[in-house]
Amino acid sequence: MSLSPFTKEQLLPQEEKLEIARHKSQLFIGIPKETSYQERRICLTPDAVNSLTYQGHRVMIEAGAGVSSSYTDKEYSEAGAEITQDTKKVFGCPMLLKVEPPTVAEIEMMNPKTIVLSAIQLKTRKKSYFEALSRKKITALAFEYLKDTDGSYPAVKSLSEIAGTASILIAAELMITNEFGKGLLFGNITGVAPTEVVILGAGTAGEFAARTAIGLGASVKVFDNSITKLRRLQNNLNQRIFTSTIQQKALLKALRRCDVAIGAMRGAERCPVVVSETMVEHMKKGAVIVDISIDTGGCFETSEVTTHEKPTFIKNNVLHYCVPNIPSRYSKTASLSISNIITPYLLQIAEDGGIESAIRCNPGLKNGIYLYHGILTNKAIGDWFDLPDNDINLIVF
Repeated sequence: MSLSPFTKEQLLPQEEKLEIARHKSQLFIGIPKETSYQERRICLTPDAVNSLTYQGHRVMIEAGAGVSSSYTDKEYSEAGAEITQDTKKVFGCPMLLKVEPPTVAEIEMMNPKTIVLSAIQLKTRKKSYFEALSRKKITALAFEYLKDTDGSYPAVKSLSEIAGTASILIAAELMITNEFGKGLLFGNITGVAPTEVVILGAGTAGEFAARTAIGLGASVKVFDNSITKLRRLQNNLNQRIFTSTIQQKALLKALRRCDVAIGAMRGAERCPVVVSETMVEHMKKGAVIVDISIDTGGCFETSEVTTHEKPTFIKNNVLHYCVPNIPSRYSKTASLSISNIITPYLLQIAEDGGIESAIRCNPGLKNGIYLYHGILTNKAIGDWFDLPDNDINLIVF
């Protein structure tokens, strides 16, 4: 009997062990100039580009992409980015970052299997958008779907913070003496009754609107149908303010007395219309309505979409401001905010050795994916556009 160099245990069938070491990967990111109407933001600030190039990644930016966020090409090239005039070249990068979703024409310029990170703005998409991405076998992530460890959506949250804060500053601007403004100072001046503000919705935007209004000394009333949200709002503000569920009588009474009404409601499909035209007719002459929720249809019956160039209109003697995408007005703040959210994800993807292994390690990032190699992996989109969808957890283990 020949002696074997192996023990009896070693000769038994062994379980196979796969190597799971992670190899870092190099990213090559393209940032095209935003072409869609009124979009002034950019996904990465020069500082963020610097931290990526410092770690050996390549960033290619289309000339002039940061100008409307007051970042020059010079700042980007000093941060290590490659600047090019050639739009096609930027869209040829293996990974693309955009604020607005790409247009069908832009998708045509992409290479197959590109990774795209952008907003999705589901309500403005068409079926052809997903079909075009699918044909190119693209992996697409949406900012709105990226989840944090605590289950919140950081991109949605920070843009809501900007919109909420801005809504009060915009209202303060609209109340000054002009053709229609009442000549009121937003605040609390000794011996003068404070400005009265009604806020509909106790989400992040509503909370930051309340915070800003209180900071300026206004008297604030918040309405929402969720007691939990109202309680959280009071705890976050660290003070007791008037809160109420949405009851016609109480809401009408508050609207009749207020100088400013802010709409910050959210809905699953469309934002609920809480204030009817009759209620608006009862408001003071020269009162101001700022409808933040116009992005999803608006919560005042009298709201109509306006633009940054011509932001207001008068209806029933009330001044309405209904511009979708308020954060774009504060493009530098919004860009800093987006950049700070995305950069850690990008570094994580590189650290894990590419998007495939990164989504295995990070469920929040996995949640951001709505197309994986051309396969639709988001049920909400599938239902909305009547497209076949697959569970990503069955594709990526």
